[in-house]
Amino acid sequence: MKWTDINDIAIELADAHPDVDPTKINFVDLMNWVMALPGFNDDPKHCGEKILEAIQGAWIEEAE
Repeated sequence: MKWTDINDIAIELADAHPDVDPTKINFVDLMNWVMALPGFNDDPKHCGEKILEAIQGAWIEEAE
């Protein structure tokens, strides 16, 4: 998985952290959780605020 795999990341995060409210996650934790996902293999330098916002938004939709 890469940073651009927004929907796949959101699904994996929802499965890995079912008790977390994605509207309350900070971007530092979000970035670390994404990098810890099995199968994630991308450079942390390729991540920015817009990508994290997109991941968070997709995770919120997945949680609903």
